[in-house]
Amino acid sequence: MLLKEIKDIFHKELGAIYPKEEIDSFFYACIEHYLKLERFILAIRPGIALTKEEEQPLFEALSELKQEKPLQYILGTAHFMDMEIMVNENVLIPRPETEELVRWILDDTRSQMSDVRSQKSGVKNQHGDDETVHPSPLNILDIGTGSGCIAIALAKNLPDAKVFALDVSESALLVAQQNARSNGVDIGFLHQDILISQFDAKQVFDIVVSNPPYVRELEKKQIQKNVKDFEPETALFVPDEDPLLFYRAIIEFSEKHLSKSGKLYFEINQYLGEETKALFNTRNFSEIELRKDIFGNDRMLKAIKK
Repeated sequence: MLLKEIKDIFHKELGAIYPKEEIDSFFYACIEHYLKLERFILAIRPGIALTKEEEQPLFEALSELKQEKPLQYILGTAHFMDMEIMVNENVLIPRPETEELVRWILDDTRSQMSDVRSQKSGVKNQHGDDETVHPSPLNILDIGTGSGCIAIALAKNLPDAKVFALDVSESALLVAQQNARSNGVDIGFLHQDILISQFDAKQVFDIVVSNPPYVRELEKKQIQKNVKDFEPETALFVPDEDPLLFYRAIIEFSEKHLSKSGKLYFEINQYLGEETKALFNTRNFSEIELRKDIFGNDRMLKAIKK
């Protein structure tokens, strides 16, 4: 069968579910993944034909797309911060909003490191020579790591940092470990439930970051089928009567295990920005900042330990 005929079949079979542009995106992603063909191939070789063996994975993907299964789960990979991240039904698919959170952390950290170097520049040692500045390595903890995308991005961009990643799901940790290996970073993985975690009192982190479950059950009707039916519920949903339970637990954890002037970063429910911010009112934190994402939704929050 001709490749362009298969493209037409994609549009015919999926046209009632997805917009034309999205179907094009699905088709080209599939031929790149399965056949290693660039998206412009039909422009230069409109008559290209496929064997039955080459057709098979395309039609299998089409069948799963008709069930509204996310393309990332079909292909087994997702893009995040210029990285390829393996994903399956045990972990959430990384979102662009989460990239914004990571970039916020990186901008803050690099700015802080630059300030430290500036403050120490010109300091002389006992021999009158300029003293070499070696900032202490940062200890970073990602709580609810899932695919490991946040921890891995931080480890790749802050190579001197010691990065740890925690999750309650052993299946998720297996995915995260594979992603750390394939992206060439060393991360300490911890299998724990943050709601009942028991850390050594001496364990202290300079940065704690989390994208915990935050979607209320009442919001399920707003969630698209490809998310609701395929992504792991335990990583998404929280009870209506206590939607901020993970944030409260992580704040309490951070009061004990975040260093003085250490930073806590959250991805948050866009409808509960002020409520999440209010959790810090009686806590040992300052400079609480609520930040919007590129879509104008309350999405990120930062606080600094006093």
